[in-house]
Amino acid sequence: MATIAGVTGAQYLRGTPEYPDERYQYATSTHGVDHDMNPALIVQPLNKDDIALVLQYAKANNIAVATRTGGHQYSGASSTAAPNIQLDLNTTFQGPDDRVIFEKGDKTFLRTSISWSLGDFNAYLGKNNVFLPHGQCTHVHIGGHVQTGGYGQLGRSFGLLGDYVLSLEIVDYDGNIKEITKKSNSELFYAFLGGSPGNLGVLTHLTLEVNRNSDYQGSRGMKVLYLYNVDILKRLLTILAKMSDDPDVPRNYDFCVSVLSSSFRLSDLWHKPDLDEKMKLEHPELYGPDGNPFWPRSIIVYAQWVPFSKNDVYDPKWFDQFRKDAFLIDGGDPEPMSTLTAQWIFRNTREFKHPYVKRTYATKSTTLVQDGWVDWVAERIDTLVRPDNNGLWLSAQLQCFGGKFSKFTTNANNGTSYSWRDSTLVCTLDCFYDETDPDALNRAQDWQRGNDEEGVGPNGIFSKQDRRVLWGSYGSYDLDSVWMCYYEDREKYERLGKTRAVADPYGTFTPNTFAVKRLT
Repeated sequence: MATIAGVTGAQYLRGTPEYPDERYQYATSTHGVDHDMNPALIVQPLNKDDIALVLQYAKANNIAVATRTGGHQYSGASSTAAPNIQLDLNTTFQGPDDRVIFEKGDKTFLRTSISWSLGDFNAYLGKNNVFLPHGQCTHVHIGGHVQTGGYGQLGRSFGLLGDYVLSLEIVDYDGNIKEITKKSNSELFYAFLGGSPGNLGVLTHLTLEVNRNSDYQGSRGMKVLYLYNVDILKRLLTILAKMSDDPDVPRNYDFCVSVLSSSFRLSDLWHKPDLDEKMKLEHPELYGPDGNPFWPRSIIVYAQWVPFSKNDVYDPKWFDQFRKDAFLIDGGDPEPMSTLTAQWIFRNTREFKHPYVKRTYATKSTTLVQDGWVDWVAERIDTLVRPDNNGLWLSAQLQCFGGKFSKFTTNANNGTSYSWRDSTLVCTLDCFYDETDPDALNRAQDWQRGNDEEGVGPNGIFSKQDRRVLWGSYGSYDLDSVWMCYYEDREKYERLGKTRAVADPYGTFTPNTFAVKRLT
């Protein structure tokens, strides 16, 4: 395969010295072989004209194009295999005109490109005293994040990032530049936001309505670090499960519990200069002879309260319940919302520098407490986290999304296609394993198999239905064979398939099997 004539951006063919680094994505270490993340050509366009040339070339040569911005899709769906092309938009649109805040009437808006990382995106919003709900991973980019929802710590209070999108700027399969809105093309708008990410066109920019700090004065957040203890974990998960089970919890509250195995660099998560000194003073046993810390097993709590009217009164008991057994507490006082969203971000590239076996489950259960889920999941976590030197590392996150006042719930049917909006709790259990240990992968798979068999299904203690999310996919890489795990019903899946057929008539945007099947 040759490079594409007329493209002004960089191009990398297989076999060139730069190719291995340029093809790398989050999933490469895990799925680089079985999902064949080895495109024939990688193109890093400089502008929309470059993108159009790539798409026209692909159409003429009957090959497909995979688009990446950050490249963090768990299964590697933002990559592809030869003879297909990788379109890398990681830095394409980062000029001064690629993010602009503007006012219209009494509202504030943002036009932004998809090439910004969440860290950059959040910092820019903060400088302008505005904010949006979004995820925690600083190197995730806007393009894939918004198409898969934009899940984050503000899920109950403000919903998903994609709920705020007003227009999408795309390049279609013919290289035409278009702007899509609910009014101009409701079906394509619907499909782009939650339907089949990367398989409908190349998203370059979007316009969103943003929230202003000044409208939510008195907001508070607290981040609490605990040294790992299964009894502490059970106490915190009981609070979480009770909140998840209660449909009447006000929209004001967000709550998330994370569990991290040893070796996770807490300094990447905790932006406090005194963390190292506090650990050294209070827990000298965590430090080796060289003075470097052995990062301990830990539990992190993210708690937030937001006022939405003058009648909303802050109750300090909400945060006080998290102070018991805490090793380090940050927050609790009033802060601008943009400051809180910055505190929820963690700054590392990936949780552990190892391949993984991941799971992200959702449930609509409101009986987690009575079903014994707390003890079950805490014990499952403990079997992985507690042993020393087992060649396995856990990154777990358990967050409440439900309730009849939650914006995650009430924003359903808003013109987007994000699935499972009636979910009450989302649970991510990511098991990383030592690739130098010949049996570690089997142990990781066995642990996850136990979670699948006991936690999900008709008799599942967590969910009676297998509910998955597109950003946290696992299992079969053939989306059509497991469509019922990602979409509520066949009618919705076929609706998306019909839109796929119109938006991708030649298969230009079908670079792998993790795509909604096109229906004529």
